[in-house]
Amino acid sequence: MRSDVQEQIINIIAREAVVDPAQVRQDMTLEELGLDSLGLVEMIFAIEEAFGVSVPFNANEQQQSDFDISSVGAVIRAVERLIAGRGVAVA
Repeated sequence: MRSDVQEQIINIIAREAVVDPAQVRQDMTLEELGLDSLGLVEMIFAIEEAFGVSVPFNANEQQQSDFDISSVGAVIRAVERLIAGRGVAVA
């Protein structure tokens, strides 16, 4: 069963990738979903707005950021860590 956070992130990613959320699996990369650099930026803005968090500006540079965007599941875990750091309960 997906948490509310997982569901929201999957819906955001699916919207930006223009795919059905049911097609999005946690093991998929953003590239596999067809998300280009503009879609990635839009996804990050949508996540920041939806959860009231600030994604590091260098999130797309994995060697320099602890915000992992290597897969859908990695994005979910990274957002959950940001939310937890804010002191907000994750469902």
